[in-house]
Amino acid sequence: MLGNVFMVGSAMAQNAAGDPGPVIDVHMHAGEFASGGMPMCPNADRFLASDPADGPEAPFGWSKEDCTPRLYPAAKGQYMPEVLAEMKRLNVTGVFFGDPAEVKKWQAAAPERVIPGTAFKSVTTPDQADQLKRLEVAFTKDGFKAMGEIGLQYEGISPSDMRAEPYFALAEKLDIPVAIHMGTGGSGRSNVSRPTFRGSMGNPLLLEELLARHPKLRVQVMHAGYPMAENMLTLLQANSHVYVDIAGLIWSYPRKEVNRYIQRLVEGGFGDRVMYGTDQLLWPGLMAYSIGIIQNADYLTPEQKRDILYNNAARFLRIKK
Repeated sequence: MLGNVFMVGSAMAQNAAGDPGPVIDVHMHAGEFASGGMPMCPNADRFLASDPADGPEAPFGWSKEDCTPRLYPAAKGQYMPEVLAEMKRLNVTGVFFGDPAEVKKWQAAAPERVIPGTAFKSVTTPDQADQLKRLEVAFTKDGFKAMGEIGLQYEGISPSDMRAEPYFALAEKLDIPVAIHMGTGGSGRSNVSRPTFRGSMGNPLLLEELLARHPKLRVQVMHAGYPMAENMLTLLQANSHVYVDIAGLIWSYPRKEVNRYIQRLVEGGFGDRVMYGTDQLLWPGLMAYSIGIIQNADYLTPEQKRDILYNNAARFLRIKK
């Protein structure tokens, strides 16, 4: 299965000994993403319109052109071993988000490669006090290092909404970075698959009130607020504790558009706050392919590539080199 994946080992930045340089993937998901998922052509050229009169609408809008490489889901029971094998081959450490029990399974399988992260499930449920207690235990006793993925946009809620305030207050108190979904979502079909999703709630400037209330909070804007580049740059200019990840975006939009967006952030002066990520799920080959996007970016210097693939995340997460 992995033989069909674009191999980037030779393209990886290498040190004098010929070993690939380290990579930090700041956006991975814990779980057993087994067979049953569809093969996927990364960086599809377009999103297809749909008509409700034509019957059931597909939950994803990617066009279905043929491609090389085509990424395949893992066979049943093989997702974890295949992803961990890729992480070892590519010298990747990953921040895994998910249910604490699932994250711990990955951590037990590869403690040297897994940075554990977890988040609250919803701000609209009545068990907020219990969620806060569970999070505090995770961060103070169980060694969890990041709060995410925080998917308020999928509920149509602003990150500065006061219903989320106790969670962000806890993160600032414990000095835990937060990873907030902002921007892309639904692969052209949120109206079909996620009706409570609101594109407007992915505006990076909606973070301003939250950041004003919590001036020491470290924030990772997932998906780099795509496609709102101007607002993302405005937020970065005003807030030096804010970083972005390029996960999801890096493989789910046309390749020229992906490169244009990353280049805009770097040329805007924020190359030290762009972090590599995959949004890893379903397809074990996603990581190798995504690293190749950065390694083959002719608008990035070798130093900028290393910053995106490792240095920026190490600084954000306070990992000693």
